Amino acid sequence: MLRIVYFLLVLLLSGVAAAEVADVYDFSDRAQEQRYQNLIEELRCPKCQNQNIADSNAPISKDMRDAVYRMMKDGASNEEIVESLVGRFGEFVRYKPELDSRTFLLWATPAIAVLGGLLVVAGVVIRSRRAGPESPALSAEEQARVNKMLADQDKPS
Repeated sequence: MLRIVYFLLVLLLSGVAAAEVADVYDFSDRAQEQRYQNLIEELRCPKCQNQNIADSNAPISKDMRDAVYRMMKDGASNEEIVESLVGRFGEFVRYKPELDSRTFLLWATPAIAVLGGLLVVAGVVIRSRRAGPESPALSAEEQARVNKMLADQDKPS
């Protein structure tokens, strides 16, 4: 009986021992900790594609978090930290890439799409106004056929 209790206790505690240890960093004040959180939330994990390094469990994200912490302790500004990581991993690590000749199309695409949509809608509206009535009036023969069909439909079976 004692062996079973011991086995269950070991089994229960092994799950706790296998749990991943969260990153623990020492900050001098709350403002510095908030600055760190803001930085790691605005940087994208190169492996996870659409996840910031704050939420990612990938080893590369841990390395990036460590680099951000180390550079903050060395007195680097936010811009210097981001530029260092962009230099190492590429522009992809930014969630909001800066506007330059390489990213102009990325930033202009929403405006181009909206403008294109407005032009299409305007073209459709102008064409419909120029075309006049949608369907021509029925001839006398066609109107007589329609009346006959409606009359036949109203008759009880």
